[in-house]
Amino acid sequence: MTHEQHASTTDVRPETDDTTPDVGVQPIVDGHMGEGDEAEPQHDGQAAEDTVDAEPAVDPLTAAEKALAERTEDLQRVQAEYVNYKRRVDRDRDAARAQGIAAVATDLLPILDGIEAAHTHDEVTGGFKLVADELEKLGAKFGLVRYGEVGDEFDPQIHDALMQMDADNDKDVPICAQILQSGYKLNDRILRHARVAVADPK
Repeated sequence: MTHEQHASTTDVRPETDDTTPDVGVQPIVDGHMGEGDEAEPQHDGQAAEDTVDAEPAVDPLTAAEKALAERTEDLQRVQAEYVNYKRRVDRDRDAARAQGIAAVATDLLPILDGIEAAHTHDEVTGGFKLVADELEKLGAKFGLVRYGEVGDEFDPQIHDALMQMDADNDKDVPICAQILQSGYKLNDRILRHARVAVADPK
């Protein structure tokens, strides 16, 4: 063998593929591990939050007491509303009754004026006297009262001064010197002012 042939034989080496991966190395494709790789365990955050946020158990006795307190409060409110409603109904009924009595009493005033005039002339006798007495009793039963007397202190709240008179008045205030028409009260309400003649103090 020549020297050149020996050199040629010595330099010949098998060609290798640089693209072939080493044995035992698993390639990573698109950031994912290959088969056989173990995935790192992940914690369930939602489950942990559910555990933390779970409401504590409610004592049945406490729940029952709370429900009882709520029902009691509801009943008290309903009762208060009923009491207020009843008061309002009673007040409205009393007001309607008072208005009805006032209307009837007002219609009776001319008759009572006639009876008063008859008394002045001593004409209330016999059967007419019985009727007159019953009417006056009926009026008094419902709180109808006649007022206005000579010598009463003049009060513009209950008297209407129709004229001025020169009469004896030893008081320091004006007085009713003459009653031209009696006034009437129905309980505390002025049903009709008394019409009077007034005398000033001298």
